[in-house]
Amino acid sequence: MTENAITMTQRQLQAEMDREGDCIVVELDRWVERLGDKPCLYYGDDDTTLTYTEFGRITDRIAGNLASRGVKKGDFVSVFMGNAKTTILSMFGIWKAGAVYCPINFGFSGDILAYQINDTRPKLLITERAMVPRLNHIASRLSSVEGIVVYDPPEGSHDVPRDPVDLENALKGIAWQDLLVSAPRPDIAIRFDDVANVLYTSGTTGPSKGVIQTHRWMNQYTFVCRRMLSQDDILYNDLPLYHVGGAIFNVVRAIWMGCTVVAWDRFSTTEFWSRIRKTEASAASLIDTMIPWLLKAPPTPEDRNTPLNKVHMQPLPDSHVEMAQRFGLDYISVGFGQTESGMSFFSIVDEGNGDLTPPKLRRGLSWTEMRDMAARFNVPFVKAHDVSMKGYMGTPSLFVEAAAFDDEGMMCPSGEIGELALRPKLPMMFFREYLGKPDVTVKAFRNLWFHTGDTVRVGDDGRFTFMDRKGDRIRVRGENVSSFDVEEFANRFPDVIASAAFAVPADVGEEDDIALCVEIRPGAAVSEEQLHEWLAQKMPKFMCPRYIRIVEAIPRTPTSKIEKYKLKRALLSELGKQ
Repeated sequence: MTENAITMTQRQLQAEMDREGDCIVVELDRWVERLGDKPCLYYGDDDTTLTYTEFGRITDRIAGNLASRGVKKGDFVSVFMGNAKTTILSMFGIWKAGAVYCPINFGFSGDILAYQINDTRPKLLITERAMVPRLNHIASRLSSVEGIVVYDPPEGSHDVPRDPVDLENALKGIAWQDLLVSAPRPDIAIRFDDVANVLYTSGTTGPSKGVIQTHRWMNQYTFVCRRMLSQDDILYNDLPLYHVGGAIFNVVRAIWMGCTVVAWDRFSTTEFWSRIRKTEASAASLIDTMIPWLLKAPPTPEDRNTPLNKVHMQPLPDSHVEMAQRFGLDYISVGFGQTESGMSFFSIVDEGNGDLTPPKLRRGLSWTEMRDMAARFNVPFVKAHDVSMKGYMGTPSLFVEAAAFDDEGMMCPSGEIGELALRPKLPMMFFREYLGKPDVTVKAFRNLWFHTGDTVRVGDDGRFTFMDRKGDRIRVRGENVSSFDVEEFANRFPDVIASAAFAVPADVGEEDDIALCVEIRPGAAVSEEQLHEWLAQKMPKFMCPRYIRIVEAIPRTPTSKIEKYKLKRALLSELGKQ
């Protein structure tokens, strides 16, 4: 750390924030002019590359054609597709039009898909041919969408559907190719406080909430982590682009720095390292379950023969040292990132003094440059053996204040567990509001602090350790799942009286499995297997409970609140996980 970084005034923080511009669209324009023929986006599933010049031209055209179809500054445009290349192009085209990127989980269908589209009320929806049957299924419930842009993969693409289906007559279709014809980019000035995205996050007492983010939110979220990169770096992404991790942490931060992004639609345990070697990728992000899957593969002499030297892992797993030593990872970054508050904590774990990656394959900053960058921006640069504790978060970033509060709103003393609350030092650094939910927004910002819903412990050294989720949120393979949503599906089963969904420790990794306890109408002949089959047909795969138990009665307090802790305790005892 440096004294300069610790004592930065608000004016100095503002200057740092503005130094590279406060908007990714401005940064892309700068790199298009300066980098030209350098690869901007390589799409691995179809083995295609776009240079910065080509990427800039295509996204200019998309913006112009969106504007010609009535999309104005501030309009919402939803994107519902699994194809990473067209999603990224859509994302930047939407921003250049001054509009708002509203991605939808490509695993959604039925009620949950209809809910998000109707909650967002987009001007246009961009999708792909494979998603059309799901949209047709809910066509009668989509009253607010003025048009649907449909991407048809060219012949020979990996994602050409076997049996393509047309949109229902009630849905007005527009061809993706119509967005690519020559059209002048709209002359729109984008400010730091303009809305950039609406991304959905799980709720605990209600359905998922749309989080309204500004362009400055993206700047804050990527501010420190992008400084780990140089223009020599190649960033790998296979995370979904409907989450901040894939869309913003990976893609936006790389393009902000003028790097090359290499993208695939999905993670593959068997192909991960061959992809890294083929593209010479030097940076990537790994979510919880990816790490044990990669470690399970039999060791080979080639394990360290890879250019990958910077990996973000959140939360930091106990196996980070094993992962770094086996695969030659010089640096593992860790932090606390949220759809609402951005990247409020960030640390760099020095796994081996910059000596683990083979020198002939190494890209990016030297060890000295990485250490000096961390010092300048008040980022903990710690040795691997100093972060052996589970849940390590480090210290707050330059741009936020952080504290732990008890249930009465009092700040917890060092060593005690409390709810993490955050406060930004500059305007528009956190999300603006929850879409259409002013009461929920006000509650989240009570006492002029944003309450995260996660519990932490603050040490005497000022470092924070993540302890647990406070509410009923469940984390499954990188997805935040709302217990409310799981229960809503279960309660639609004809013979279910009440249900309670909760998290139990997963068998693999450090995230959760979903457990569901249900109370059945007396006399009904319902089995747990029937419930599993019924829910599997109704719910996105990642939301399906791993454990279902039929109970005689859901336990409640005298005020009729469900006592999930009793159900969880009984199931953990049964599973031998206590």
